[in-house]
This record gives sequence, C-alpha cells and structure tokens, in this order.
Amino acid sequence: MKIGIMQPYFVPYIGYFQLINAVDRFILFDDVQYIRHGWINRNRILKPVEGHQYIMLSLEDHNRDTLIKDLFVKDNYDWKEKILRQLEHYKKKSPFYQQVIQLLLKCFDLTELNVTRLNALFLKEVFNYIGKDFKIEISSLMNFDYTNVNDAGEWALRICEQIGAKEYINPPGGTELFDKSKFNKSAIHLSFIYPELNEYSQRRNVFEPGLSIIDVLMFNAPEKVLKMLNEYTIS
Repeated sequence: MKIGIMQPYFVPYIGYFQLINAVDRFILFDDVQYIRHGWINRNRILKPVEGHQYIMLSLEDHNRDTLIKDLFVKDNYDWKEKILRQLEHYKKKSPFYQQVIQLLLKCFDLTELNVTRLNALFLKEVFNYIGKDFKIEISSLMNFDYTNVNDAGEWALRICEQIGAKEYINPPGGTELFDKSKFNKSAIHLSFIYPELNEYSQRRNVFEPGLSIIDVLMFNAPEKVLKMLNEYTIS
C-alpha cells in the first residue's frame, strides 16, 4: 500500500493532485502548528497582465501556537467575493471560465468553517469535476500515536507504521528531512515524486508554472487535467 501525506493546502498546484493520484491512500496532516505564509490558506493565480497574485481564505483570529486542525475561516462572504473579483480577468481568455466559477461557487456554498475540512472538501469537488474519486482522510480524526516522533522526518514514518504502509511517497521538497535507514528498518520504501509541470496555454507570452489548480482548470478541459495527473516520475 502506497501512502501520501500532506498538510491541507488551499486549492493547491497540480503536483499536489499528482501525489494523490500516485498513492493508494492520501492523508491530510493537520496535527502540527500552522505556519503563516505557507499554503494552508492561500495560493497563486495569474495577475491580469503579467506575473501572479495570491488568493486567500480569511482566518479567524488565532495565536501563534494554533494547530492546523484548530483553524477556522471567517464566517462571511467577503473573502469569497474578493477571490471571485480576482478571477474576473480570466473571463476574457479562459475557455473554461464559467465552469470553474460554478465549481468555486459550489465550494463557497459549503457551510464548513474548519480549514482542514474545508480544504478537503475543495479537493473533493475538484476531483469530482475532473471525474476521479478521492477519499478524504484527516490525521487528527485517525487517533495516531506520535509518542515516538523525535524529529520532523518521523511524523510520516510513524503514521505509515500504524496503518501498515509498504511505501511512502513524498514531494521532492522534503528530501533532506527523511532518514531512509529509519524507513528501511520499518520495511517501508521511501520514494519521492517529481511533478512534470508541463506548459499549457495561458493565453499570454510568458508561462507561469506551479499556480493553483484553478489556473489549470481555467485553460484545460477536465479530461485533459485528468491526463495531466499522470505527468510525474517517482524515484
């Protein structure tokens, strides 16, 4: 059984979806401290002319030690309206603008305020849109024992041990965190996925890679996006 574990990112880039596609079980890891300026409540889309801009979930007030599982979004429509306004410029160039806006409106109608669960539902709706099943699993609801976690590289190892995983697949950004010998000792194969962020037409001169899945959906039909989920290598 292949396992992927990631923090619950807000409408993440396609590499995140490729990881989900590459594993048998995918767990949203929300038992750790929320760090500002990460991807839990923000992501990037195109600016009207060139470059990128951020779209964001507005969070309720919280202290610096708050765990991701205890974060909540503001119960108002202001942040949703702002995101929709930021996306309006896509209407001129995006062939799938109306479909994506309807997808987002469906997500915005969700009454869930917990950030982890809301992001999980966003992921679910994207997969429904492109025609692929996605089972939501959340670490804080799974009663994992973290007693023997001694460093950042052991969170995933302890989770894998407790669910009987045979292989753990991680994005390339975390290669330095993991001690392969520890995984070998537990008979778990450690692998890394390398997304191929191939260009697609954004109807502008300079391609902006690694943007939110929203940008991918704006310019690609669902069946095309489904094929893009297989554009990666694992080593």
